[in-house]
Amino acid sequence: MKLGLETLDYVIFFIYFLIVATYGVWVYRNKGSKTTDSKDFFLAEGSLTWWAIGSSIIASNISAEQFIGMSGQAFQLGLAISVYELVGGFSLVIIAVYFLPMYIKNKIYTMPQFLQMRYDKRLATIMAVFWLFLYILVNLTSIIYLGALSLEKMTGFGFMPCAIFLTTFAVIITLGGMKVIGYTDVIQVVCLVVGGLATTYLALDLLSVKVGSGAGIFEGLSLIKEKADSHMHMVFSPGQYQVHDGKGGTIDAYRQLPGLLMFIVGGQWIVNFNYFGCNQYMTQRALGADLNTARNGVLFAAFLKMMMPFIVVLPGLAAYVLFQENADAAIVNGITENGIVKPDNAYPVLLNILPVGLKGLAFAALTAAIVASLAGKANSISTIYMLDIHKKFINPDLDEKKTVWLGRIAIVVSFIIALAISPFLKNLGQGFEYIQEYTGFISPGILAIFLLGFFWKKAASQGALVAAVLSIPLSAFFKYQFPEMPFLNRMGLVFWICATAHVLISLVVSRGKDNPNAFIVEKSMFKTQPAFKFGAIAICSMLVVIYLIFW
Repeated sequence: MKLGLETLDYVIFFIYFLIVATYGVWVYRNKGSKTTDSKDFFLAEGSLTWWAIGSSIIASNISAEQFIGMSGQAFQLGLAISVYELVGGFSLVIIAVYFLPMYIKNKIYTMPQFLQMRYDKRLATIMAVFWLFLYILVNLTSIIYLGALSLEKMTGFGFMPCAIFLTTFAVIITLGGMKVIGYTDVIQVVCLVVGGLATTYLALDLLSVKVGSGAGIFEGLSLIKEKADSHMHMVFSPGQYQVHDGKGGTIDAYRQLPGLLMFIVGGQWIVNFNYFGCNQYMTQRALGADLNTARNGVLFAAFLKMMMPFIVVLPGLAAYVLFQENADAAIVNGITENGIVKPDNAYPVLLNILPVGLKGLAFAALTAAIVASLAGKANSISTIYMLDIHKKFINPDLDEKKTVWLGRIAIVVSFIIALAISPFLKNLGQGFEYIQEYTGFISPGILAIFLLGFFWKKAASQGALVAAVLSIPLSAFFKYQFPEMPFLNRMGLVFWICATAHVLISLVVSRGKDNPNAFIVEKSMFKTQPAFKFGAIAICSMLVVIYLIFW
């Protein structure tokens, strides 16, 4: 298998880079960017259209963890891994209807700000620190790691040069502020969708050529069904399938995706509602817009989300069949390292066998996904640090110009930390699982705090603080005392314990009275436009049909 790009590939990538850079500079200079206005820098307040909001949400969401990690889990588990994308699309609809009105009506711009308004300053500070550690040490670091790993396998350059390249590119985009991020993300999404679909097409066509008669992509799809039936089901049972664990052994597929129980206990809902509804770098794009624009943007993101299985799951399935059938030596050798099957190698190996030109397009698509996601996360890290920590505890009188300047410093520092830590993640068995599992140590408590804070007027700060503090030790306890418990079920169990503790303590503290900080909730807040209703029904219908067909 030949590593590296040809001249035409580099030309295509350079054109992509030039377009993004030129458009970013144009947005920075001509879209009314106020470089000394902190709300404009962090939130692009009132200036993002619905299509920019939706594109930016997906650009920040779809990154190396999907292209590399989720394709790897498609190789490992099969079509069932699509649940994250499909339920994610449905969750975005729920968030648009019920979460956004709570944020926008109360003029909330950061997640710690919500906690301070609804509960108290103490909880807001604790969670702001938690989020900073989580975003830098798990999210930012893992994206740099997975992104550099994929570029290393695709280009032949070393891990650290690839990591430095991605980090530098992302820093340049991020320093322009949310407005530049939001509008350049439109180009990034177009690039990742076109390049991603091209990769899927060629992967299926290669499968048809290598395993079938060469009739084309539809034969490739039928070959996946024929040769890998175990990978074509959305719901697993305990002990049903043993799959590669990425460490030289096997693992029960049910431990990764515990069938219907992940919906009943709630683990899958916790992942998505927390990620899209209580997560700074997801909600931030919508919080600077009016409610209708924000809702339409989130609905657009939901439609894009439903497309992602075609882009990130199908290539992993094609690679699995090619590997199982021993149909291509380059794929077999690339996925296997020292006799160990590495599912995360599936997508980079596929990219390496693309023809000249298309390899450059795929390289640009992958880079676009990684850089857009890094930029969005770094901007959110900077936003939380400056608005919820620095301006509250270090220098409350900081003027707008210095706030933006220090925000840029925070961006650079967070990237340096993540870049330094990223090589230590090389011992991961499966990257996407790592991200989901360790984010899940804190997300159950966070979601309990937010849901009760939104919709239960008696929710008290003492109960919320206990829920926040319990989440990590409970998650660690169940992980190490019950190692066979699927992590999604563990997340659901921890959520219900945290929510119960929150409710009981709040009832004791409130003595049956409403919290004076409780938000006003009116039915009219949740009314939506007819066009939004039509789109929401379409998304829900797609989810139901896919589960009925591939149960």
